[in-house]
Amino acid sequence: MKNFKQLAKNVIEIEQQAIAELVQYIDDSFELACQLMFHCKGRVIVIGMGKSGHIGGKIAATLASTGTPSFFVHPGEASHGDLGMITSNDVVLAISYSGETSEVLAIIPVIKRIGAKLISMTGNTDSTLAKLGDTHICIKVSAEACPLGLAPTSSTTATLVMGDALAVALLNARDFTAEDFALSHPGGSLGKRLLLRLNDIMHQDERVPVVTEHALIKDALVEMSLKGLGMTAIVNDEQKLVGLFTDGDLRRVLDNRIDIHSDSISTVMTLNPQVAQSDMLAAQALKIMEDKKINGLIIVDNNNIPVGAMNMHDLLRAGVL
Repeated sequence: MKNFKQLAKNVIEIEQQAIAELVQYIDDSFELACQLMFHCKGRVIVIGMGKSGHIGGKIAATLASTGTPSFFVHPGEASHGDLGMITSNDVVLAISYSGETSEVLAIIPVIKRIGAKLISMTGNTDSTLAKLGDTHICIKVSAEACPLGLAPTSSTTATLVMGDALAVALLNARDFTAEDFALSHPGGSLGKRLLLRLNDIMHQDERVPVVTEHALIKDALVEMSLKGLGMTAIVNDEQKLVGLFTDGDLRRVLDNRIDIHSDSISTVMTLNPQVAQSDMLAAQALKIMEDKKINGLIIVDNNNIPVGAMNMHDLLRAGVL
């Protein structure tokens, strides 16, 4: 019976070694590749065949989502019309571990004629593709994790990691921000976390729980019950926020045996509560709530007048949590 766990560990160890060996290839040629891609006025076109093509598709997607416009072109399709996608303003990243993949080499003369810059990524510095590139990135590995030495394993992992190295180096060079990243991921939870603002999710107008500082505690409880946010803002005669009363405050009031029917809310409210502005990112509001260990926020305008309210349930419904 084969020891599957040990076999799996061997694969991981071999591939870890392959990744460690890549450091030696971060050289002047890698630097030039980054410069070509950074100053590219068009798109970075990634091409590759077979397993290199699958990895190339992922590299193109990573580049595109981190600030370097990019897409993948299949070399077979390129020979039948898709070369029309490539212009002289583009940079082509051609991937072939052997550097001798016929489908890739077949379109290199046309790429050269178009005038696009060519970055070759191979495991053989003496290969045809390596020599044709304006610069060459080496991805050579000592051994494939496949015991037969046939199935691309370590080599595809190394290619993927080198692609990530290119993408992240360019991301930093472009001062690409988390908000920039979210703009290309608006449909996902990450986009919601990074782009959603409080004015998109807060309760507004008559749904905002508010009582005056002259109200009785029982009146504040009625308002809290009606609005269902577990809190109410307390305002002065000018409608400016002066305090907050929450479910937590209610428990303390009951413990102190205060008369909710005769005592004013101003005697038990929390002064100077944490507030937020409507243009604040929901993710930022979440951090404030977690740091302060509170479950809700009153949103105020520049005059400290309540214009909205929200709680953890609103963040949960919006997909921020």
